Amino acid sequence: MTYPEVRPRRLRRTAALRALVAETRVAPAELVLPLFVREGLSEPRPVGSLPGVVQHSRDSLRKAAAEAVAAGVGGLMLFGVPLRRDPVGSAGSDPGGVLNVAIRDVVAEVGDATVIMSDLCLDEFTDHGHCGVLADDGTVDNDATLARYGELALAQARAGAHVLGLSGMMDGQVGAVRRELDAAGFVDAAILAYAAKYASACYGPFRDAVESTLQGDRKTYQQDPGNRREALREVALDVAEGADIVMVKPALPYLDVVAEVRAAVDVPVAAYQVSGEYAMIEAAAANGWLDRDRMIAETLTSIRRAGAQIILTYWATEAARSLRG
Repeated sequence: MTYPEVRPRRLRRTAALRALVAETRVAPAELVLPLFVREGLSEPRPVGSLPGVVQHSRDSLRKAAAEAVAAGVGGLMLFGVPLRRDPVGSAGSDPGGVLNVAIRDVVAEVGDATVIMSDLCLDEFTDHGHCGVLADDGTVDNDATLARYGELALAQARAGAHVLGLSGMMDGQVGAVRRELDAAGFVDAAILAYAAKYASACYGPFRDAVESTLQGDRKTYQQDPGNRREALREVALDVAEGADIVMVKPALPYLDVVAEVRAAVDVPVAAYQVSGEYAMIEAAAANGWLDRDRMIAETLTSIRRAGAQIILTYWATEAARSLRG
């Protein structure tokens, strides 16, 4: 009998050996925790379609932020849910609006101990649920929306956000916001561009979390799921306009896009493990169909392996604790 001369299994024999030669590692500092804060709550309110995720009150938001920092999480992405909405999303640029108050609360709680990010979009604040201002014919008016994004950017920068997350997928949004920030003296406020955000079916639970009022869809501004080259074009435009970080969203269905974006740019690449990805695993685990902890670790590793060095995930605090432990 002829025996193999090369035996790759030698390096898989023990846990210590496997750890020693691991090619991809996820670090707590690479994880970003999305957090929802709802105006008017005195106690956190569970989100039914996102087990373990809540709409926070101001007090519980500060506590969750402190816990995430203690676990070693690298960043927090804040989303606001207002009591009142209107066609132009006035609450988003109101200094007393729920998101801008939340930014100041978290800055007061954790300061520079983590990276405080804010969602810069209109969908949570408009009564029609779209990410921009509507024209008379009901379509999203790209250029009128850019003006509103500039106003949101200044409000969030004044509140103390370190990174502004431009998630609306409007043409020219990065350049428009960069110009507004620089003209107002916020030259150090960084921009995270949702550069390749797809019109995905994976966002359903998120819309529960922000109590979305959307009727219809966002296919005229978010990307078609079948397009990959278009993603590279969008990313290149955002980098040219001044994006400091670019992001692919969702993560798992678009790992090929993450890998191509990583190869194409020299700025940090992020990926958002969105609500639907989270909910599917939680639901399957609750039914005993898969090992929850292993699936969390495996999916985060796959996103990191594809090339994302920043991962937004609802498991950020839990995963960070596990990694440190």
